[in-house]
Amino acid sequence: MKLNLGPLEGRILGGLVEKELATPEYYPLTLNALVAACNQKNNRDPVMQLSTDEISPALTVLQYDKKLVATFSGSGARVVKYTHRLTETLGVDTPELAILCELLLRGPQTPGELRGRAARLHPFASPADVKAVLGALAARQPDPYVVELPRAAGCKENRFAHALGDASVLAPPVAAAPPPVSSQPRPLSGSEARICALEERIAALEARLAALQGHS
Repeated sequence: MKLNLGPLEGRILGGLVEKELATPEYYPLTLNALVAACNQKNNRDPVMQLSTDEISPALTVLQYDKKLVATFSGSGARVVKYTHRLTETLGVDTPELAILCELLLRGPQTPGELRGRAARLHPFASPADVKAVLGALAARQPDPYVVELPRAAGCKENRFAHALGDASVLAPPVAAAPPPVSSQPRPLSGSEARICALEERIAALEARLAALQGHS
């Protein structure tokens, strides 16, 4: 299913899903709460500084054009609150929704990173569980919900990105000129190796922390 989400729409939907799974007692969200969720500094990449004037038009598109957001007015409610409709629209379960949420909020990630970061939304018992969910999302027809990206130099795992946005978001940047052909592989720079090693260590620590929290 092609949703053609822009970055702002993805951030709004990711924020709604996150609050539903992580803090259901505060869900659905008022407009002010949604703005705060979109502008959080933790668990966001990139960090945004959005105003209600920017979020309100995007909400209108999501609600009336794309049918991905609905309003909620409970008995005695004095303000309009917003809910997402990704579960029904995409036909996903909670583990799949948790993975899509993290990809919407933080961009491309490895399975190890996703396991640690999504634990606050849904506990994954093993790396194999995360890979199974990613495989199911990538196999959706006629359009996959996630895509596997080429492995970055020096990294042990491929990253995955959601495929719910504009195709141009996933397209590789156009190079100004092709590099000269060489029979020798490009040596890995020290900074690239350190970054990949650090990312893998962080993912491992996040997974261990999630496991400890699950046993507490």
